[in-house]
Amino acid sequence: MSIQDDRPGGAGGSPDDRSYGAHAQRPRGAKVSAKSTQSLGARQHNYYDEDDGYSDGEATSLVSGVGEDSGYAEELGKTRKPFAWNAGTDLGLLILRLALGGVFLLHGAQKLFGAFGGPGPEGFAEVLSGMGFQQSAALSLVTGGTELGAGALLVLGLFTPAAAAGVVGLMASAVFVKLGAGFFNADGGFEMDAILGALGLGVMFTGPGRVALDYGRVWFRRPLGFGFFGLVVAAGAAAAILILFHRP
Repeated sequence: MSIQDDRPGGAGGSPDDRSYGAHAQRPRGAKVSAKSTQSLGARQHNYYDEDDGYSDGEATSLVSGVGEDSGYAEELGKTRKPFAWNAGTDLGLLILRLALGGVFLLHGAQKLFGAFGGPGPEGFAEVLSGMGFQQSAALSLVTGGTELGAGALLVLGLFTPAAAAGVVGLMASAVFVKLGAGFFNADGGFEMDAILGALGLGVMFTGPGRVALDYGRVWFRRPLGFGFFGLVVAAGAAAAILILFHRP
């Protein structure tokens, strides 16, 4: 009577257990070299890769499904949604836009309509003339309209790169004209103009944030590229105003 050997790797062992044959046939206490261990690992790897009966796609799906209930795979698989809400950043940009846009709205209304105790277009034209600008009447309307329009767009978060470019261009011109008076506002310097221009420059490169009418538009998704474009426009506008309208 013959007895079938059912041990893993034995003569009667299942074909699925042949990867364990080396362990079953090795005498107890025998040393295993690193080379033989690597060879065994390669054979086992090939065995499971080639003879397990699964295609590459099936094997990948099996591996990816392991541990889904544990939450680990779910955590690894999380992806950030496009335009995802970031409370701190978006709230901060909203406050910045409202403050900066509100300031320019008020200043534009002062220059165009004489509102809030402003000089009106005629009074502001006299101010520009005293600062060395020619054709001050037309430039007064252009300046007031730019401030009013840029302020409104910033508050709404609409066409933000263009609005920020208008702010930066105006403030760059003002800084240049006031360079001789120094920095501090108390001495007639460019302190306030530099601060407002820097805020406009920041919004130009960060974009308006999620709470804006620009949300989802191409310049919202690519604020850096459109920021550089706005910077070129602002620099060109400031240079044109100074060259064409300002007397040295």
